Amino acid sequence: MSGDKEKLEKLIERADELLMVLSKISEDLRSLSASMKSIAISQITHPTPLTPAAAVSHETHEKKKTVEDIRMAFPEDLENLLSFEEKGEYIIIKPKQFLGSENFAKIASAVRGMGGEYISAGRDSHFRVSNKKT
Repeated sequence: MSGDKEKLEKLIERADELLMVLSKISEDLRSLSASMKSIAISQITHPTPLTPAAAVSHETHEKKKTVEDIRMAFPEDLENLLSFEEKGEYIIIKPKQFLGSENFAKIASAVRGMGGEYISAGRDSHFRVSNKKT
């Protein structure tokens, strides 16, 4: 029976080691995701200037920003507090719950960085960003 106990202890030790490795991988993935979202925000808010030929091509192939483009601009913790919906020329961003002043300021800053604005309308207050790429 002591052999079984030793095997069990080794398995438990190995499981603990694997949990530590998975925890580190999870932290690295969170960091990577945040970096990628940061890059996405900078590309949305500061697009690369186009050459004249590219500008003509860009105008003829103008694409819209999608809900997913806007969603990607927010860190996961803020994204989870918001709902996103495309309505006409805008992507509407509404809080799912009370944001608090700090989260509101972060969201408002990100929205302004994308050329958007806050619309104060009581219970129907929301943020909006044009779905047209500039």
